[in-house]
Amino acid sequence: MVKKIKILLVEDDPNFGSILKSYLELADYEVLLKTDGKQGLGAFKTYSFDLSILDIMMPEMDGFMLAKEIRKMNNTIPLIFLTAKTLKEDVLEGFRIGADDYLTKPFDSEVLLYKIAAILKRNAMIATSPDNPLSYEVGAFHFDCRFRLLKLDKTSQSLSPKESELLKMLCGAKDGILTRHDALRQIWGKEDYFTTRSMDVFMARLRKYLKADPSVEILNIHGNGFRLVINK
Repeated sequence: MVKKIKILLVEDDPNFGSILKSYLELADYEVLLKTDGKQGLGAFKTYSFDLSILDIMMPEMDGFMLAKEIRKMNNTIPLIFLTAKTLKEDVLEGFRIGADDYLTKPFDSEVLLYKIAAILKRNAMIATSPDNPLSYEVGAFHFDCRFRLLKLDKTSQSLSPKESELLKMLCGAKDGILTRHDALRQIWGKEDYFTTRSMDVFMARLRKYLKADPSVEILNIHGNGFRLVINK
């Protein structure tokens, strides 16, 4: 028996939440619905989920705060935000927290199903690709691709799937340059303003992790992409 994908849905409108829960269940997902951020956080602490769908405007704890708490416990679970706002700042804040995608209300439920399937497929491909190397040496760091760990001496940093894939692509880039186009298409599945800003956020996180070794740099190549440089 194939294990169902389990989704945490946190939506403060009980009618809309119930309809969306039923729609996702018809698509063969297992869904737990909670109606505010604190309930959602309690559920996340209690149960295991494969993906979370979070409304932004909620009582008790909004979606952004809930996502930050979820990220403290699980750095890899996919997050999709639902928002009634169309402000660019809200979308970018979601990506800064680590969202995989977002939808502005009202939205087509079929689009949500497509986004869920695309995110789960990309994460599975990243995790199971037979062409993935087992590890890289990055300056003084040892990068374990299988477990998404960046190790330096006795310390280690767990990487999210996107952080890990970006670092792998940097390490294996042809001619040393990882183009923005290639990274966006392979990891995000599309290339637009918001995914580009999201990639910049993840690249900034990698730079933060790698700064413990001053010899390692990720350079911006103007108009093209990025280059990983080891200054010996």
